[in-house]
Amino acid sequence: MCYNVNTMGRIMALDVGDVRIGIAVSDLTGIIANPLETYTRTGNRERDAKYIVDLAKEKEVTRFVSGLPLGLNGKENEQTLKTREFIAAINEICDIPVDYLDERFTTLSAERVLIQGNVRREDRKKVIDKVAATIILQNYLDSKR
Repeated sequence: MCYNVNTMGRIMALDVGDVRIGIAVSDLTGIIANPLETYTRTGNRERDAKYIVDLAKEKEVTRFVSGLPLGLNGKENEQTLKTREFIAAINEICDIPVDYLDERFTTLSAERVLIQGNVRREDRKKVIDKVAATIILQNYLDSKR
């Protein structure tokens, strides 16, 4: 068990990739998504999961939402399986509930937002994952209103 999950709290979104995990967190009211960080994976799934859980504890997270990377045809693929396996590693050490949200085109949307903001190409690589997580989270929050 991670800790007692209250009804109020933040929601944390994860954009799980092979190399990096984009992380965003909501405000306490569950209205606004904010980019938090881009975590570079260590190659050790359990260590990476522990980092996410520790961050969730620090931010008083009561729910995760993970982007689910489906293929263009809407079907699950190898990357979907990798994401589910990572979320399972989180669930082994923490009982915070997890919802999934179709993340197709979120990285493309994040890229467009950064280009429109005149963010240089080199700098976009540093933040694109947390921006994608923010888009995932905002879409999730908007769907719940």
